[in-house]
Amino acid sequence: MFSTFPLILKPTPCHRLERASEALGIDLWIKRDDLTGFALGGNKGRKLEYLIQAALDEGADTIVTCGARQSNFVRQLAAACAIAELRCVAAVMDQPYEPGHQVPQVQFTGRGNEVLSDLFGAKIVRFENGSWEDLFARAADLAESERQSGHVVHHLAVGGSGALGAYAFFVAADEAPHHDVLITASSSGSTHAGLHIAFRDFPNQVIGIACDPEEDLRNEIARVGADLCAILGQEPPSPDEYDLRSDYVGPGYGVPSEAGEEALQWLAHQEGILLDPVYSAKAFSAVLDLARRGELEDQTVLFWHTGGVPALFAYR
Repeated sequence: MFSTFPLILKPTPCHRLERASEALGIDLWIKRDDLTGFALGGNKGRKLEYLIQAALDEGADTIVTCGARQSNFVRQLAAACAIAELRCVAAVMDQPYEPGHQVPQVQFTGRGNEVLSDLFGAKIVRFENGSWEDLFARAADLAESERQSGHVVHHLAVGGSGALGAYAFFVAADEAPHHDVLITASSSGSTHAGLHIAFRDFPNQVIGIACDPEEDLRNEIARVGADLCAILGQEPPSPDEYDLRSDYVGPGYGVPSEAGEEALQWLAHQEGILLDPVYSAKAFSAVLDLARRGELEDQTVLFWHTGGVPALFAYR
C-alpha cells in the first residue's frame, strides 16, 4: 500500500526460549526486533522505512522530532537520515514527564544512545526537564526555526507515532508464528495499535505493557489505531478494546523499575538475551509476573522484543 525506504533485515528472528519456558512452565517465544540489523537494532526501524520515504516524497531535506535523552527513536532516525541524506534535528530532555508525575532524576552512568545519535550526525538540541507538552512545543519551535532558515521540514511526532508507524506493525504481524498471547511494551502507541488491529479478528490476545504513566495513554493508542483504520478502510476499535496493563511502569517513564531490573537479569542469565531498562525489561517483568501467577498457563506466549539495548550503557 505504501512505498518504503529499505532499512532493516526482515523478517526478524523468532524462536522458542527453551530454558525460560521450562523455568516458567509456559510455552514462551520471542520476536527479535532487537535484531533488525540497523543502527544496533530496535522496532523503530520498521516505522522509519515508511516515515523516511514519506519525507522524501514530500521533498523534505530536514526531519525534526523530539524525545528523551536516551531516545531509541532519535538514535535510529539519525541513522536513517544519514543514509537518506537528510538532516536530523531533535529536541531532547533528560526526563520529560507527565504533569503530576515528575519522577526522580536518574543519574546516567554513560551516554548510551547519545553516542550513536552523535555518530550519525544528528543535531541534538537539549532543554531543561519539563512536561511532554513543553518538549513538543520546543520541537515545534525548532521545526519553525529550520523553515525560517530555508529548509524543507518534515516534523515527526515523538517516537514516530502515527498511522504510518502503526501500519508498519500491522504488516509485521505476518511475521509472527501461532500464539495465544502476544506481550509487548507500549508507549507512543504504534506498535501496540498496529499489532492489535492485525490480530483483532483472530483469537489472539495482544497485551501492551505501559512504560509511561500517562492517564490518557489508552486513548492515545486508540487514536493512533483509528488513524490506521482510516487508511485501511476498517472500523476502528474503541479504547477499551485495547488490553493495556499499567501495573509495571514503576517510578515513571525513563526510570528503571525493580521488577524490570529483575527481568533484565533473569533473561540475561537464562537465555543470554539483553533487554533495555526503559521498555523491554518492564514488559518482560509482566511476562514473569503473569506466568508466576498462572495467568499464562497452557498458552503459547510470544514476547515482542522492541530493542533499545544501547540504553543499557547509559543506565548501568
